Amino acid sequence: MEIIQLKGQIELLSGLHIGGGDDTMKIGGIDNSVIKDANSGHPYIPGSSLKGKMRSLLEHHLRLVYLPSADGSPFGSRLMDEVPEGVKRDARTLLELFGDPNPESPYGITRISVGDCHLCEESKEMELSEAKFENSINRKGGTALNPRQTERVPAGVKFNYDIRIKVFDGDDREALEKMVETAISLVEKDYLGGNGSRGYGRVRFIPQSE
Repeated sequence: MEIIQLKGQIELLSGLHIGGGDDTMKIGGIDNSVIKDANSGHPYIPGSSLKGKMRSLLEHHLRLVYLPSADGSPFGSRLMDEVPEGVKRDARTLLELFGDPNPESPYGITRISVGDCHLCEESKEMELSEAKFENSINRKGGTALNPRQTERVPAGVKFNYDIRIKVFDGDDREALEKMVETAISLVEKDYLGGNGSRGYGRVRFIPQSE
């Protein structure tokens, strides 16, 4: 077995919000805080958030979410018979890479591991939080409704990413790497975290040079 390691930085091009699941509401405070590392108190990007976004975008890209029996849950081998011939190879690579919800999967264990993305050293001295004020508009009166504050990590902050891919005998190494590169490109074109339709979460991946 070989393990490929892809490392680099994620640069925020717009404010990023990945919720921290507050269990308290402070009067006059921020309603929706970002997730933070329990030890350092710094914001970070959970590996599960990045991995889930990569898989979701790939399933849309390959049009697997539009199969007749698709029900909105992650694509699995139970739907393979409905996949068009021209996409079957990519669909198999996706299941090898991200895993198959079918417990009797013929594709083996999940190949990809996406680590939590922690702050780059150069970003630790930057401003790491901003409060974005938002509201909705009353269509008749033109007045603001439901004012709220959402915490974001500001544009310009950088995080380290670390993606690892297990390659077993018989695997198509090039196909696995290419699919990860496609997923990264899709995340760059879309967004990461919440409120993407409002321009949050635009990012750029900067691969580490060898």
